[in-house]
Amino acid sequence: MAVRVFRPGATEVVVLPEDAGVGARPAQRMRRIHDGGVFEAHFPGVSGRFRYRIEVRYGEQAFTLHDPYSFPPVLGEVDLHLVAEGTHDEVYRHLGAQPRVLEGVQGTSFAVWAPAARRVSVVGDFNGWDGRLHAMRRMGHGVWEIFVPGVGDGALYRFEIKTPSGAHVLKIDPYGRSMELRPQNASRVTERRYAFADEAWMEARRAGDPQRKPMSIYEVHLGSWRRLPGKGQDGGRKRWMTYRELAEVLPDYVADLGFTHVELLPVMEHPFDGSWGYQVVGYFAPTSRFGEPDDLRYLIDRLHQRGIGVLLDWPPAHFPKDAWALGRFDGTALYEHLDPRQGEHREWKTFVFNYGRNEVRNFLVASALYWLDEFHVDGIRVDAVASMLYLDYGSKGPGDWLPNRHGGRENLEALKFLRELNDRIHARFPGAVVCAEESTSWPAITGATYLGGLGFDFKWNMGWMHDSLNYFKQDPVFRAFHHHLLTFGIMYAWSERYLLPLSHDEVVHLKKSLLSKMPGDHWHMLANMRLLYAYMWAHPGKKLLFMGGELGQLSEWSEKKELDWGLLTLPGHTGVLQLLKDLNRAYQGYPALHALDDQPVGFRWIDANDSAQSVASFIRYGEGAGRPEAPRGIHVVFVANFTPMVRRGYRIGVPRRCAYLEVVNTDGAVYGGSGVGNYGRVEAEAVPSHGFAQSLVLTLPPLGALFLVPERDVTEEESAAIEAQEAATRAAEAEAARLSGPYAEPSEDALALAGETGADEPADDEGDAGGGAGEG
Repeated sequence: MAVRVFRPGATEVVVLPEDAGVGARPAQRMRRIHDGGVFEAHFPGVSGRFRYRIEVRYGEQAFTLHDPYSFPPVLGEVDLHLVAEGTHDEVYRHLGAQPRVLEGVQGTSFAVWAPAARRVSVVGDFNGWDGRLHAMRRMGHGVWEIFVPGVGDGALYRFEIKTPSGAHVLKIDPYGRSMELRPQNASRVTERRYAFADEAWMEARRAGDPQRKPMSIYEVHLGSWRRLPGKGQDGGRKRWMTYRELAEVLPDYVADLGFTHVELLPVMEHPFDGSWGYQVVGYFAPTSRFGEPDDLRYLIDRLHQRGIGVLLDWPPAHFPKDAWALGRFDGTALYEHLDPRQGEHREWKTFVFNYGRNEVRNFLVASALYWLDEFHVDGIRVDAVASMLYLDYGSKGPGDWLPNRHGGRENLEALKFLRELNDRIHARFPGAVVCAEESTSWPAITGATYLGGLGFDFKWNMGWMHDSLNYFKQDPVFRAFHHHLLTFGIMYAWSERYLLPLSHDEVVHLKKSLLSKMPGDHWHMLANMRLLYAYMWAHPGKKLLFMGGELGQLSEWSEKKELDWGLLTLPGHTGVLQLLKDLNRAYQGYPALHALDDQPVGFRWIDANDSAQSVASFIRYGEGAGRPEAPRGIHVVFVANFTPMVRRGYRIGVPRRCAYLEVVNTDGAVYGGSGVGNYGRVEAEAVPSHGFAQSLVLTLPPLGALFLVPERDVTEEESAAIEAQEAATRAAEAEAARLSGPYAEPSEDALALAGETGADEPADDEGDAGGGAGEG
């Protein structure tokens, strides 16, 4: 047996055998056989591999270490075959940096896919960043591997790659699980130590059906939700909260608001703060901005223990061109296409993944599986799906894109990837959800893959979002001419399983905040915002609201500062917060508002056509709707008046002959409204209307919405809440009468905040109070 080592600059190297009976002496001085630093020792009579250390001397200094080449490869043939095939679900447990004990020695095995490289070395703070010392083995299928003894948790490293042209480049680990904080960019060895305590949550998720459950999502950018005093890591006057600091406040806050889930803007490592996490370089690395990977696990665990699910925003459509990241990884276009007509998003100045390559699809699918597996997240939101589906995405002109093999504009490789992604997630993690941010009319986004669909659980309803915001931007005087913007969404509401988003994208880039989109003075703006939320929570589809929406944020969102928490000192803004709590309570408490979101049997218009008065009314039905024995099953009636005029004597047909209770009135005094309503209870009359044998005569509050439920469907707790609301309404009306107006005047702070000197009072339109079908 011959032992050879390469230690450039060493003056002497000694082999120290550790296995009994090897060689005649306990140590053997090695002979220099090349001036570049190659040393050799022979062990006559020894025919197999044996354990040893080497003592390396550099003048007066000496180091004793294990020789990394004395250890066998860690990767087996099956792993290499699955990597090449693109079907290795747990490739993240084999490639990258894996701390382990091998043959009784603690260290880290490194593996990377770089098929075109002439040489790959792992360099780090453990070897002076010298690429000559730990050159990796070429294992086949383009994978390189080495086990480095003594390297453990916290060690910094990169891969030094000699490209086909002979150039040397330093690259991060594509499968690295931790990275330095920008502007530094080395990968970091990390070892999981955190033990989750959420087994009850995970078991319930596995047994549940997310399509039948309520889902109201609070979308969060961790760096700008709330900040603490101190020098900011981004140059601001306040610092980011850590994952663990967030874990002490965010779960309780979200649970108190009544949301079922949080969705985190990308927490994968990214170099540029201003990308909000959407230009990812570390697809397996939580950003170090807020702490260590185990700290993120702690935050997710705490959210689960408060009954809050966690979704991650995940961007597989593109990646940045930073020279030290994935682009031209081994000197060739490895993760991307070489041809810029296929491989670049010119408007985003980023690379596009090559979805036709097995290893690239496996890399991306494994990233999604990794977050579900290692961090217990409950699902992902796939960003920019439309950009993946179309080869000519981004208004590319002739010659700027390449058609598929059939001559079309559809990206066939991306379709294969998305179907594979959804099938593998659903097979391995029952109950997890995958949402698509997709803005076109591509069919069957949520259709089953075996029927030609893409297999997503939900699709963001961008059409509903744009129509609704365009409607609410209109002055109420003109809303009668835009009534179709409210009603058109129902025409396609069951073509997919939809999620209704009011996301971060709608409050940036000079689009203004949600509140600032609303017309009128400050009081009317808040009333419109409450009405928008009520309409959204009543409409078929799961819900998503970006942080700050619950505060009535006036300024556009910026990643550079925290939310305007001071707004909660103003009554009108605390009213918005309270309304969202009550909407979430009703949404979760009444299955009619969520159980049949994707089925037309769960919805019926009462009157979709009262454009003249800008009133819309409909019914949401729960389980059992449509069966002969339950034609008037458990249901919720929604009526909304989109003008500031009080409408009295407004008649609508209803399914039951009983009293209906007003479980939510967005104009309630508790929300900062004028207190106009129906005293919490309305008795149905035997007067046919809207196709029903009975009807209600209602007072519709200004810019207000009502949620009404049959009395027998209300719990004792809700009955008590309704009585309290009735008392508050009467008190508000008495105060309003004292002030000789229909509602209490807005506070001076609110007026100053809105830049107003006074507020217009909502009109009481007694002369135009007929119902949508002419009753009155």
